[in-house]
Amino acid sequence: MAITSTQSQHPASVANIAVGSYLDTGTVAAFKITTGFQPRYVKVVNETGGHFEEWFEGMEDAEALKCTEDAGTVDIAMITSNGITVAADGFTVGLDTDIHVTSEQLSWIAIG
Repeated sequence: MAITSTQSQHPASVANIAVGSYLDTGTVAAFKITTGFQPRYVKVVNETGGHFEEWFEGMEDAEALKCTEDAGTVDIAMITSNGITVAADGFTVGLDTDIHVTSEQLSWIAIG
């Protein structure tokens, strides 16, 4: 049996946190949020549809853990495209059609 484990911490427990919202009333496309730091955790919530996706440090670009709920059925899936991609100064939200929808309110949190 092999165990692989990684963990990283900010010196002196300092963390950066940014929160915000986003609404696109036109033709939606992937968009970048500039936080001024590299996030280690990102959550994007579609408030209108009730769906959300999360990205954790160590995940690949465009991946996310996505949770959707339709007609009382909850579905949690790992997506490998159109998810969240982190950069040194923020993150990009891909064009997942359950999360990023024209005229639906998004809220997000990024922790670095």
